[in-house]
Amino acid sequence: MRFASLGSGSEGNCLVVEVGSTRILADCGFTLKETIARLERNGIEPSSVSAVLITHEHDDHVGGAGRFARKFGVPVWLTYGTLQAAQDQFSAVGVEVFDCHQRFSVGAIAIEPYTVPHDAREPAQFVFGDGNARVGLLTDAGSLTPHMRSTLSGLDALILECNHDLEMLGKSSYPRQLKQRISGSFGHLDNTAAARLLESIDCSRLQHLVAAHLSLSNNTPELAGAALAGALNCTQDWIGIATQADGFAWRQVA
Repeated sequence: MRFASLGSGSEGNCLVVEVGSTRILADCGFTLKETIARLERNGIEPSSVSAVLITHEHDDHVGGAGRFARKFGVPVWLTYGTLQAAQDQFSAVGVEVFDCHQRFSVGAIAIEPYTVPHDAREPAQFVFGDGNARVGLLTDAGSLTPHMRSTLSGLDALILECNHDLEMLGKSSYPRQLKQRISGSFGHLDNTAAARLLESIDCSRLQHLVAAHLSLSNNTPELAGAALAGALNCTQDWIGIATQADGFAWRQVA
């Protein structure tokens, strides 16, 4: 199993997970043209994508999904709540609705969706498996729950939201209401919260840890990396960073 990011942040998100000939996109928040260009940049023929999975209806996660699915005849998997919130984008698209408490599979990839607290209709995040290894995705969650900790324990790889540094956000020019939304229980994880998650789960199998969904205005790769490295007691250069412009390159999970 291997995975790569086409980009991560408030301007667009897309994660690619591959097992054998099965390739899925987790979110598709870029324009159709940009999605195709970013896939090809990573050596992926767009027509080879098996499915698109959607975490929630915010535009930086779903904005290009409908157009991509229609052009390449790809099914879109999402929760009922997300479908209701974004149904206009999925006309003439093959839609599969999943329950966050029920596992399913697409080709060779086993998928375990799980619920997260975020200001969306019915948001989900995912753990992907190939029968041997598990790769977890956690972004767009304002707080941590016991269910999230249980689901993400014992992973082989984790893409983890480090959206903002609380001090930088507090000093930013953002309106007070927006600051409260971002840092609230249904907003986004800050660096310290992400580190607390790592300290509370089994990380003994981790081969890869990537900080994701970093704010361009209220965080830095150095701050995010330092927080996660401190939680794992590892060197900061071991922590990967998913950027908005480039995401991150393919990573293999044994």
